[in-house]
Parts: sequence; C-alpha cells; structure tokens
Amino acid sequence: MTTLISFLGKGDPRKGYRTATYRFNADVAYAETFFGLALTKFLKPDRLILLGTPSSMWEIFFDREGVEGDAMLPLIDAVAAGNVSEHLLNLPRLQLAKRLGIPVDCLLIPYARDGAEQAEILRRLAAVLQPGERLWIDVTHGFRHLPMLALVAARYLGRVVRVEVEEIYYGALEMTPPEGETPVLRLGGLLAMLDWVDALATYDKDGDYGVFEPLLVKDDMPEGRAKLLADAAYCERTSNPELAVKNLRRVFPSIEIHDGPLGGLFRETLKERIGWFRGPTRHDRELSLADAYLKRSDYLRAATFLYESFVTRTCFAAKCNDTDPKERDDAFDNVRKTTPAAAQLKNLRNALAHGVRSHGEQADESAKIIADESSLRKLLKELRNKLF
Repeated sequence: MTTLISFLGKGDPRKGYRTATYRFNADVAYAETFFGLALTKFLKPDRLILLGTPSSMWEIFFDREGVEGDAMLPLIDAVAAGNVSEHLLNLPRLQLAKRLGIPVDCLLIPYARDGAEQAEILRRLAAVLQPGERLWIDVTHGFRHLPMLALVAARYLGRVVRVEVEEIYYGALEMTPPEGETPVLRLGGLLAMLDWVDALATYDKDGDYGVFEPLLVKDDMPEGRAKLLADAAYCERTSNPELAVKNLRRVFPSIEIHDGPLGGLFRETLKERIGWFRGPTRHDRELSLADAYLKRSDYLRAATFLYESFVTRTCFAAKCNDTDPKERDDAFDNVRKTTPAAAQLKNLRNALAHGVRSHGEQADESAKIIADESSLRKLLKELRNKLF
C-alpha cells in the first residue's frame, strides 16, 4: 500500500492558500490551492492522510474541495474556537474520499510545542500505519517547525513501524518566479544523509565499516569496489586482519577519489575510520585495532588483538615466521616467563573468549577483574602500556 501524508496549516481564514501551478517534471504540472492534492494527482497513492491541529483551516480546505451539507457549519465554528474534533471531520473526509476515489484519513495532532506533544504526533502516526507501507510525506503546509518533525517522523516510522519512506516533498511557493510556475522540491536526500550519520554511529559503536557498502553503491560507487569494503570488515571481524588489509588497500583509492553527492561529503571521515590498515607493520596494525576496540568497550576483541600484536612483534624481533602457529606459540613461550604481563594478557584473553572460568590462581584473578568493567578497562590499558 502507498500512502501520502500531508500537513494542513493555519492560514488566513478569508483567503486560504494561494492557487499555484506546481511543476513536477517537464511533462506534469497541476494548479491547486493545496499542494497535497496536486501531489495526490501526481503520485496516485492508495490512501491520503491529512494531519492538522484543532485550529488548522479544515473548513476552508473542505469548502474549496466541494464538501457540502450540514457538516460545514459546526466545523467553521470549531475551527474558530480551536477545538475541532475527529467527529466533525468524519463526514467531510468521507465526501472528499468519494471525490478522490481513495480512502482519506484526517488525523488531529497537537501543536508540537514541546517534547511530549512532538512524541504524541509520532505515536498517532504510528498507530495508523502498517509494516511494509510505502510513504510519501508532504511538508509544504502547516507550522514552520513541522518539517523538522516530519524528518524525524520519517526515520522513526521506518525503524519502529518498518514502513518505507520513499520521498519527502515540498511545494516551494516562495521560489515561484513572477508569472511562473512553482517548483516542487524533493528532500529525500536528507534521509540519505541520516543513513550516513547512522552508519557512522554504527561503526563507532561496533567497528563494522561494512555498513558503508550499500550507501556507497547508492552513491554511484561500482558495486564490486564497494563490496571490497564489506569483505574487509568481515575479515577483520573474523580475526583475519591481514586479509582485511589487502581488501582495504584495493578499495582505498576508490574511496579517495569518490565524489558522489553524499559519499564525497563523508569521504574524509570514512578514510579516517579505516586508516588503521596503513600501519607499517602487522603488529602496528593489530595494535591499532586493539586500541580501537578498547575505545568501543569491545573487550574481547581488544584483548585478542592486543595479544596477537604482542606475539607478532615478538616473532618480528626473533626473526621467525609470524604466520606459522607453532612458531608463534614458541616465540610467546620464550618470553612469557620473563614477561609476566604477557602471561597475564593471555589468561585474560582466554577468560574473555571462553566464558567458562578454569580453576587456578591466575584464572581466579582474571574472573575477579572481568567481574568489574572499570577494573577490566584499567587492566587492559596497563597491559598495553607495559607490553608496548
């Protein structure tokens, strides 16, 4: 089902809205006083939802749309008093629905004067929508602060109700040239910007830069190049950072030159987020990952990469093969007796990885540390400083 949501504002009761010719594209334009109806003609939604306050110009809107009968007089008085009820809107909306040939819902909303009223508008919208609905939102009319709320509503409804917000429209009457037509603006790019902001927040929380792949594809990066970023993220998160480095080295030049509308805006930030792969040695890169995961409070990965970095550096110093499991174990065993912090780090990593605590003095010490987050964070920082 497709649904158009349109705001109805409070205008001059003697004039209502001004008639304008809204230009949608080179071939389509409609002359209307209320942009939502021009948009209805253009989009042909399955349903129209009109949002307005108890003092919105309901009576002028319905009068202009040819609604007649006993319902109009009490509606006029109610608008003047600012106490319109849904009961008074029922008959006019049914007449309008019959004329348009689609269901029409009139949803009364508060004035969005504070957080409580703003949240109430979102609740009322969520109550009349179903998962999977495709929405268009018209923010042309209504109070000037409502478009900001509409942007939040689009994101909220998408996340909570699982609707798909296709586009946000604005009939830019103030941009109409003398004796010309009114342009119709599409503001869906704002939603795409929020997708990027969400992706950055996701990355900062869990380190998964694979979330940028679909955004880069939408932003015109070749799909194969963008997939390298997701592949790199997968390799890193499955403890194969060197394969991640190979993928990042391949995709990084594409990110550096990417100049898509939004990717270009976030390019430098993305480069900074994945810059760990530029470390000169393997143990430098693993240490960078350990620091990044500790910053995100991902203690298991922080301990794992810290341990791996120490072992890799030990292999480097001993000139042994840091990719051979046996040589890595031997290199660690050669230094663990003289480096208590290394043994402590390995015990801590094992305790975090396995969950089930083994017996023994060192295991009991690790269990005690893990039981308190501040103690665990402090110990990991101390081990990092001692070993590096």
